[in-house]
Amino acid sequence: MADGSQPQCCVAGGGPAGLMLGYLLARAGVRVTVLEKHADFLRDFRGDTVHPSTLQIMVELGLIDRFLKLPHQKVERLGGMVGETPVAIADFRHLPVRERYIAMMPQWDFLNFIASEAKAFPNFTLLMNAEATDLIERGDKVVGVRATTPEGVREIMADLVVAADGRNSVLRERSGLAIEDLGAPMDALWFRLPVEPGDTGETMGRFGAGYILAMLFRGDYWQCAYVIAKGSLEQLKSGGLESFRDAVAAASSFDRKRLDAIASWDDVKLLTVRVDRLLHWYQDGFLCIGDAAHAMSPIGGVGVNLAVQDAVAAANSLAKPLKAGSVGLADLRQVQKRRMFPTRVTQAIQVAAQNNIIGPTLSRRVQPKPPLVLRMMQWFPILQRFPARVLGLGVRREHVAEYIRAGRG
Repeated sequence: MADGSQPQCCVAGGGPAGLMLGYLLARAGVRVTVLEKHADFLRDFRGDTVHPSTLQIMVELGLIDRFLKLPHQKVERLGGMVGETPVAIADFRHLPVRERYIAMMPQWDFLNFIASEAKAFPNFTLLMNAEATDLIERGDKVVGVRATTPEGVREIMADLVVAADGRNSVLRERSGLAIEDLGAPMDALWFRLPVEPGDTGETMGRFGAGYILAMLFRGDYWQCAYVIAKGSLEQLKSGGLESFRDAVAAASSFDRKRLDAIASWDDVKLLTVRVDRLLHWYQDGFLCIGDAAHAMSPIGGVGVNLAVQDAVAAANSLAKPLKAGSVGLADLRQVQKRRMFPTRVTQAIQVAAQNNIIGPTLSRRVQPKPPLVLRMMQWFPILQRFPARVLGLGVRREHVAEYIRAGRG
């Protein structure tokens, strides 16, 4: 059992999964340290979609009113263009939660908010510029983590180490846990475009002959993703930046001059899409959650919200045994058992979309027409509630345990 000078839990990674888990454990009275390798959270092109399931967690924690004071845009309905045909896809306004929309919020604001709320607890520590690089083991049990800091290498001992350090998790690699790769046929190029007078501000996707473009309205700019076939970036670059601007202009409703805002390839960031998951998320003294346990496709923008749901499930299962110094394999197994089903179902939906929509669209040479299911959604708008529920609330919703809400371990 950890003594009073060291954390009972050390979380590697200050993203949505890691910070939310740190906050919840600290609220329950667990001594917790979160390691974040960067000096701040200011990084572009991370998941910025806060779904109704996550907003409801904020409601349960009594944080929602302060949270919604942060800059955000509300998306009550999702739509797009298939070829030349506008389609409505999801209507969140009928969900059985208080906040019935997706909040488009820069992830750095989301993370700064959770960090500031967590710092109110004296048993919470956030170490910036601290990159977890290795596990410390005694026999078959993980007992701590090594981290590089500006002061040098630091060893942090804990009853439990949680890897929440993303899809390229160093600690996951060090653990040797086996990964199942489900594959992805595409990558995405992220870039910003300026807002101009007359813009409707409608977040949407456009599917055309050989292209897919997502346009997310961020208030004072557009955050855009141009989807390309996996591994085709160098071929695209060989055609020149001007050709890329032309392709984006053709795929969007933006005038060609606006695309001059992409001044160089430095303004275009590659997101390498991966869909994978660990077969086992844990070993004695060690657990993976979020992208470290299951990398998600950007389809549906569900990654942040699955990560938050993982954190809630982990806190619900682990806070009491951590406080008692008795966390064991059965407790860790319970987290995976709870979260593996929604992970599998969500990834199955994403893989089906990749294989039946994304891949064929990228190889198409003529403008597509809406498939029957989308046409039916236009004829019968009530059908738009089903994708809204899957996207907005997820396959299995998590609720914060009452003892954590009350701040009791």
